[in-house]
Amino acid sequence: MNPDAATIAAGAPIEVDLTPVAEGQDIKVFWRGKPIYISHRTKKQIEEAQQAPLSSLKDPEADSARVKAGHDQWLVVIGICTHLGCIPIAHEGNYDGFFCPCHGSQYDSSGRIRQGPAPANLAVPPYTFVSDTKIQIG
Repeated sequence: MNPDAATIAAGAPIEVDLTPVAEGQDIKVFWRGKPIYISHRTKKQIEEAQQAPLSSLKDPEADSARVKAGHDQWLVVIGICTHLGCIPIAHEGNYDGFFCPCHGSQYDSSGRIRQGPAPANLAVPPYTFVSDTKIQIG
């Protein structure tokens, strides 16, 4: 009794099993027709994101506000550049985060805009951990 594809596309929540995602790897899923990047961040990526001075950010937001408490290793963001809606590439750019090749916006490993024309951070969709290895988006 699972919802049909049209219901899912309209915004029904989806569950994602994180078990196969290795540290340092990203996966892309779709929710409401939007690409969602799920990143299993390394210790280095987490430390860099936590240590970035908020005063250096175009859209200041602490890393802790962009991840779930106790699950710092997982970043979940909507993979749409906030400049003109292009799809950035994961693990590219100067900040080991996301790079939008269309106009040069660069996001860090927390999905925060660090360089380029994008005015805001990558959006974080509504999601919850239903277990240590599974999330529900939506």
